[in-house]
Order: sequence, then structure tokens, then C-alpha cells
Amino acid sequence: MPFLQVALDVPVDTLFDYRYPDAGEDDVGRLVVVPFGRAHRVGVVTGVSDTTLIESNRVRQATRIARHLPRVPAEILDLARFCHRYYHHPLGEILLGVLPTALRRTDATALTPGRAFRLTAAGLGVDLQAVPARATLQRRLLESLRDAPTLGVPEINALGSSAMRVLRVFMHSGWVEETVPPDPAAPGEVAFAPNASSHALNPEQSQAVAAVVDTLGRFETHLLQGVTGSGKTEVYLQVIAEAVARGGQALLLVPEINLTPQLQARVDDRFGADRVVALHSGLAEGERLVRWTKAARGEATIVVGTRLAVFTPMPRLALIVVDEEHDASYKQQEGLRYHARDLAIVRGRDRGVPLVLGSATPSLESVRQVDAGRYRPAYLRTRAGGAAPSVRVIDTRALPPGEWLHPASAQAISGAIDRGEQSLVFINRRGYAPTLLCHHCGWVAPCHRCSARLTYHHGARRLRCHHCGHEALPPRACPSCGSQDLRPLGQGTERVEEHLVARFPGARIARVDRDTTRRKDAFAQLRDRIESGDIDLLVGTQMLAKGHDFPRLTRVVVIGADQGLFSPDYRAEERLFALLLQVAGRAGRASLAGEVLVQTGAPEHPLYAALVAQNFDRFAREQLEMRRAAGFPPYVHQALLRAEATDELAVFEYLRQAATAGRDLGEDVLLFDPVPPLVARVAGRWRGQLLVQASARPALHRFLDAWWPALQTPRVRWSLDVDPLDF
Repeated sequence: MPFLQVALDVPVDTLFDYRYPDAGEDDVGRLVVVPFGRAHRVGVVTGVSDTTLIESNRVRQATRIARHLPRVPAEILDLARFCHRYYHHPLGEILLGVLPTALRRTDATALTPGRAFRLTAAGLGVDLQAVPARATLQRRLLESLRDAPTLGVPEINALGSSAMRVLRVFMHSGWVEETVPPDPAAPGEVAFAPNASSHALNPEQSQAVAAVVDTLGRFETHLLQGVTGSGKTEVYLQVIAEAVARGGQALLLVPEINLTPQLQARVDDRFGADRVVALHSGLAEGERLVRWTKAARGEATIVVGTRLAVFTPMPRLALIVVDEEHDASYKQQEGLRYHARDLAIVRGRDRGVPLVLGSATPSLESVRQVDAGRYRPAYLRTRAGGAAPSVRVIDTRALPPGEWLHPASAQAISGAIDRGEQSLVFINRRGYAPTLLCHHCGWVAPCHRCSARLTYHHGARRLRCHHCGHEALPPRACPSCGSQDLRPLGQGTERVEEHLVARFPGARIARVDRDTTRRKDAFAQLRDRIESGDIDLLVGTQMLAKGHDFPRLTRVVVIGADQGLFSPDYRAEERLFALLLQVAGRAGRASLAGEVLVQTGAPEHPLYAALVAQNFDRFAREQLEMRRAAGFPPYVHQALLRAEATDELAVFEYLRQAATAGRDLGEDVLLFDPVPPLVARVAGRWRGQLLVQASARPALHRFLDAWWPALQTPRVRWSLDVDPLDF
């Protein structure tokens, strides 16, 4: 009897053998339900064999193989195996972690084949706008039926507990009919003609498009470095159009969910909404399953998604684009700590397709790859819609205590309001104030679960921890000395908004941060108000720093930037420069002239000189030279062993033992002493870390392979972070 090798979502670095009577090589990549202990689990078949190393009478039989679902293709299995080797993470957790949630549960009806439904001509003619806004399930079901040729019972049930009842109403109305479920192995349509583009390209854009198109059909990594507003997105669209016109699919990765709707709208307009799907963590289970299945069957021509979308099965993949490739959001910080940009390159190499990495401020790792001749550069140095904004550094050292808005900044905002233009006050800190301070004894409000201060949110009258989510009412008196002189210290977006309302009476002011955009579609509604001119003055965090095009936004005032200059993280200046240049790029993107004012108490800092000149190349060269001299990445390769537990002593005892075991291996690596991270305690758990560094990547991985057995322990929660970004 054939034996299945099954990967399961368990924290054990092994595969499990099961019997199945008619299993064959065609089942590799299929989902399978198997008994595990006293329960059942969903796994992925990674191999089929006639033999097993386990006594055959001890091998249990798999319950069923879900042959009606698209299999995980060989290239995704290979990508997961690469992650297993490179990031040193259990293969089962990787494979099950990249699948839609609706496929991971044994009770998911998606694992059982069943009926399928589709819209009739009458259903296709239904005006979605006529569906009441409160009828969210009806609207969602209609949208899902339009997104896919057919929907099965699993996908429909995943939309909501009453979805089948709504479907029956639709069938009674003649909007939906039952049909034969599609063959999961059947290829999607290939013939496709995108809408003709009315956008003329400038010479730099034309050269960039031609360079990428010339490599369609083979692996090549292109670094598209373009100043903000230079038309990088149009380059992406033109190259995608050529790839799909040749019968291929394209994967477009973006760093943030909030960037997905705006970019997807442009892609939908160019290629047709029925051929484009978006994949991100904001989707309901059923929506993600429908879209994932559509991509896996080749029915979706273009996938726009955040980092997890790099694992999406796409049988005709011909092009991968990574927008804002420098963004730290591409790095997963829990579980499998992968970097989506790096995996996109691995996938492109293995599949033999080109990649485009786009950014106004490429990562220093990518700049060095260009220097080494591994990436092919293309440059867009001219704005497509007007001149670059001017940048001024405003010295705030002479401001009176308690005053944070410089008169020059206030004058710039006032002038923009008078001209009917828009301004942005940028501060990358939400809440009312970073902390609550006792003016008498110096007490500050701490989080009892974290090594951090509570942030004061004035509107909600709450103290909140932005690390663990703990909330508390502000005390009426200081718990330390009893004084009632408690004052908010510093500024957050909420306090800045309050000040601006008083400073500019009559101005229409809106705050854009995580607190104001929690509700679904809240950010899209705010964006529509900005674009329509209903807002004069914005207060925002990095949510507004990239990817947005507001034609009437002409003034940007940056406050609180200096905190990034004095961080112990060696990447802090690189991140700050990229953020400030992105924020500056929001101003003057149309015919109106733009101006950026950066308030600082350190105006002589070299970073601000490079920012005023808007010279990323000079800044990157200086940073690379500093990194080379100091022995920091990208000139060395690192891994970070992280550990956490409720007992601080257990954490550091484990790390000391791991360090001793590592040094005994005698490999050509450098092991630093165990230290706490910047925030040593989060949600009641103490944390520690141990840095490993090597001059060559192969040497690092040889060491990690040999070190791995010594790391196993049930006493603490631990993980390896290869190529860490945060310390």
C-alpha cells in the first residue's frame, strides 16, 4: 500500500507517514485530512512512497485526500522547502501557514467536494449600488460571485453563517443557478487583451519598460529607482500589460494593506476588475479562499497583495513586481520570519521570470547588489507631473518651551489654506502624548505588563500600551506622591490635531492614523475626502507617507523626526531618510509647487543635508561606507536567537547555554553575549536575544545547521530570525 509523507502544522521539524490505498504521485501537493493523536488535522502531501521507515502496522491511514481542490504546485513546495532550509523553520508550519485559513481546519467544508453556483445573466445585471449598505452579506456574496466563475458551498459558507440562506433567495430571484464544479486541474483562460493605455511614457520610463520586457521569459532582477512622482507605477502597468498579453500572470506586491485598494483601482481600470484579485490580511476567510482559488486555477491574471501573497500559486506566472521594495513591512516578525522581497527573488529565479524591485529609496542591500552586478538598475530621475518640492530644514532650538510649531511652518500652512491648497503635518506617533507625567515627582505611567510607558489617548480618556494592548483609566492623582499635577508629555497625532484646530479656526482638519482608520473602509473614505478637496489640513503618521497621490497637497510639515537620529538601531538613519523622502514626495505632485519643512533640533546633521538636496545616492554611499567600516550588514550576515518566558532568569540561562554550545562548535562565526531587546518585557513575558554573525552566508548557515539540535527546549519559547531587521 502506498505511504504518504505529510507536513502538519505542528512545531516539530519532521514529516509524518500515513497509508492511503490509491495514492499516487499526482497527490503530491494535495491537502489531506489525517488522524493525529486523538484528533484530526489538515496536512499537505509532500511525497508518496512504497516504503516507510516505520513499522507498517503502526502507520495510520489518512482519512481523505481533497482531490477536488487545487494542489499546492511544485514551485510553492520548493519555495517552502527553501524557507525550511534558510529560515530554519518547520516545513509543516510553513506550508499550512501560507494557505487560506478556511483550508486549515478539519471542519472546513472546503475539504469536502460539493455543489457549485454561478450568477445568471440577471444576476450579472444587478446594480451593487442598489443593494442597501446595511445588507453587507448580500453585497459580499454578489461581489464574490462576480469575482469567480463559480462558488462552492465552502466558499459561500465562509462568507457568513447565513450566506446559504441568502443564496437561496438569490436563486429564487433568478440571479444564481447551480452548475458543475470546475475541474481544479483545468487551466485558466490564456487569451487576454488589456485596455489600451492612454499614458505616454517619457524617455526614462520607456527605457525602463523596454529593459524589463526584453527579459520576459528569463530570470533577471531589475532595480527601478525613481524619485517620488516619477511614474514608477506606470512602468509597472506597462510591463504587466506585456506579460499578460503573452499569456502570463503577474504578481504585484505592496507593503501595506492601505496601499492595496488605491493601486488595485488603477490595475482594475487598466486590465478589468474580473481579472484582478487582491490578497491581504484584511479579507474575510471566504473572500480570501475565493481569490486564492481563482489565482491557483489561473483564472486571475494579476494578483495584487501584501507579503503573504508571495506564496500564491500562479500556474502561468511570468512577472513579479515588488513596490517599495525597501519597506520593512515585507519582513514577517512572527512565526516564519521571512522577507517577502527576498522570497520573490528566489521564486523568480526558480521559475525563470524577471522581477522589478521599485523604490525611491532602495534598501542598502539592493544598492550593494547593483554594485556587484547582480541587479540591473533603471533610473527615473524626473517627476512625471511637475518639479520636485523644495525642502527646508527649520531650526527649532530657539522655540519657547511647550511650543512645537515653528512660525515658518505655521505661515506655510496658513498660506496654503488661503490659496485653497492642502497641507500635511506629519508626526510618526499616534495618541495624544507619549506618556503621562507627574510634574511634582517625575512619575510616568508605566505598563504593568511591558517595559514601556503607556500612551495617553485624550479622546478616549485612556492610557494604552502600543505593545500589548493594555488599557487603563488615567489616575486622578500620582500613585507615587499623590500630586494631582499630572500632565501629558510630548506630542502625538491626537494632540497635534487639537492644537491645529485651535491655531487654524475654520480649517477642515482630519487625522489619519491607526486609531481613526480601524473601521473597515474608514481609510478609503478619508482618502476620498482628501481627493475631493473636503479637507484643508491633514495630521498623519506613516500611513500617509507612501503610495498616495493628492493633487492639491502642496505643503508638508514634519515634526518629531529627530527621535530617529539617536536610536541604537544601526538601520535607524536609513529608515528615517527613506520615510522623510517619501513624506516629502506627497507635496506638489501635480501642477502646484510643493514645499516641505522639516522641524529639527539638529539642523547640522548630515542626514538633513542629504534630504535638502534630495540626493539618495549620496546618502546611500555614506551609509554603506559606515556599514563597511563598522562590520554591519550588508557586509556581514546575521541571525538572531530570540527567547521569551515569564521567568527572566530562565530566558538568559537558556541563551547562555546556547552561546556555550555554539562556541563549542568551533565554526567561523561570532557569537555576541545575550542581551535584552529595546523593550525587554511584553505582555508579561521577558525577552532576550543572542546575535550570531558571519562574514559569509554559507558559513552562517553551516553553523545554524550544526547549532539547531542544541537549541531545542520546552522551557522557553524560542525562534531563529535569519537576516533580522529589528533588535
